[in-house]
Amino acid sequence: MKIFTNATIIPIEGDIIENGILIIDNGKIRQIGKDIDLSAFTDAEIIDCAGKFITPGLIDAHSHVGLWEEGAGPGPAYGDGNEMTDPVTPHLRALDSIFPEDVGFEDARLGGVTTMGLTPGSANLFGGQFAVAKSVGNLVDTMVIKEPAGLKMALGENPKRVGFNAKRAPNTRMANAQLIRKAFFEAIDYRTEWKEYTTQLEIEKMKPLGEHKIIKKPKFDMTYDILVKVLNKEMPVRMHSHRADDIQTAIRLAKEFDFDLVVEHATEGHKIAEFIAENDVPVIVGPLMTSRTKLEVRHRSMTTPHVMMEAGALVCITCDAPVIPIWMLRESVILAVREGLPRERALETITINAAKVLKVDDRVGSLKVGKDADLVIYNGDPLDALSSVLQTYIDGNLVFEK
Repeated sequence: MKIFTNATIIPIEGDIIENGILIIDNGKIRQIGKDIDLSAFTDAEIIDCAGKFITPGLIDAHSHVGLWEEGAGPGPAYGDGNEMTDPVTPHLRALDSIFPEDVGFEDARLGGVTTMGLTPGSANLFGGQFAVAKSVGNLVDTMVIKEPAGLKMALGENPKRVGFNAKRAPNTRMANAQLIRKAFFEAIDYRTEWKEYTTQLEIEKMKPLGEHKIIKKPKFDMTYDILVKVLNKEMPVRMHSHRADDIQTAIRLAKEFDFDLVVEHATEGHKIAEFIAENDVPVIVGPLMTSRTKLEVRHRSMTTPHVMMEAGALVCITCDAPVIPIWMLRESVILAVREGLPRERALETITINAAKVLKVDDRVGSLKVGKDADLVIYNGDPLDALSSVLQTYIDGNLVFEK
């Protein structure tokens, strides 16, 4: 058991606690507050945090850490996040490509990032399934806390470019949408076939013995099986969409096939912020700290998180690591605050909002009794760029110390 005392605690869900006390035990938050009688905790380790700040562990809802090993060199050979042989690969799993020895995980802990949504890339229209993982461990299966956590899909230039280079579809935005529709319509037929099979089996069971017919079982298909899960709203679509027109297409497709949608990157989200908010679509904005490296990000702006939040959307901020180093997640938020993101709500973009998108907010994203003891201790205000991460804890264990 550890007891952190005299800290300025920012629980995210709830008011800031000055001279607060946080008690963790067996990897969970046991108590949090101001006036807690500590006389009964005689065996606990007391950690004086006078002058320090505590927040929940930070969360990046969209990351490629572990799928693109840093420092391994350029080119597709070093990356395991894009299977570019087919535009429709929803059956792939990020879980099978995560490399726990990637230095990006160490950088995450250094920056106070304790949880990440790890995703395949955007080369394919259907790229594969997300995994949610803690940023410590040497066994992927023990790092992952939710899988699958969404289906990565992509619109815009990336699947177009890959298709053009491979001399196959898609080459246009029209083909992007058409191939997505085709896959979902085929998945609907697949779902219907299995429903009919199940219904026929039930009918046969009710018949007298000797009158049963043999019902042919449909062939299992991994691709359609995942798409049926999306259609049944068992997992959301996480749609790579930079331009405003691509975001509109994503929302159009979500309405057409009635699936849950999260827009990834949302570079031009500020142009249609009210439209996105009206459709209750969360956005993962970023990477913000990057140059205009391609056509789709020429209108990128540090004001996008502010505009989207003001419109009423659920907003997260991402580094898109290793595009921007994962340890710069907090710095991305600080710059967004400078450009209008409300200071009092800024940290939620990399804590509770990200946890909600990943559907792990019952475990992480805020400092609340019963949640995982993932927390970060700073030597000053976490929204001050001069403040440093002093310690990072995951499940109550110290995993980084400056």
